[in-house]
Amino acid sequence: MKIFKNILYWFLIVIALIQFIPVNRVNKPVDEKVNFVNVFATPGNVQQILKKGCYDCHSNETVYPDYAYLAPISWSIKNHINEGRKHLNFSEWGTFNKDLKKNMLENSAKSVKDYSMPMTAYIAKHPKANLTKAERVLLSGYLEEILKSGKF
Repeated sequence: MKIFKNILYWFLIVIALIQFIPVNRVNKPVDEKVNFVNVFATPGNVQQILKKGCYDCHSNETVYPDYAYLAPISWSIKNHINEGRKHLNFSEWGTFNKDLKKNMLENSAKSVKDYSMPMTAYIAKHPKANLTKAERVLLSGYLEEILKSGKF
């Protein structure tokens, strides 16, 4: 029993200390001229779908939940956001080259259709982000329409 208490004591000390390791949760400013929804004059209903299902990880408009301020959970969340932004950042859309934009549109449409995005783990904590079938059809159709137009 003494060993267990000792382990618990040191575990709590470590958990308390790691809270002081900072995580940068400051979003970069959004330049409206290069923001995806402005570049394409995206309809309001599609904008709502993007904001509820995509923007927390794929834009500079992340809204961090309360639990994102507790280490080591905060580290994992920030890592997921960084990875998401690396693969697609709607806030910086206009800065990408045409080949990259085409690839991002194709991957996004596919990911929405095959239910791999939004991620299941994200939906578990954010049930409102779970897109309905109709929303998935609308969003993937919108992305495919942009692809077909070639104006990306």
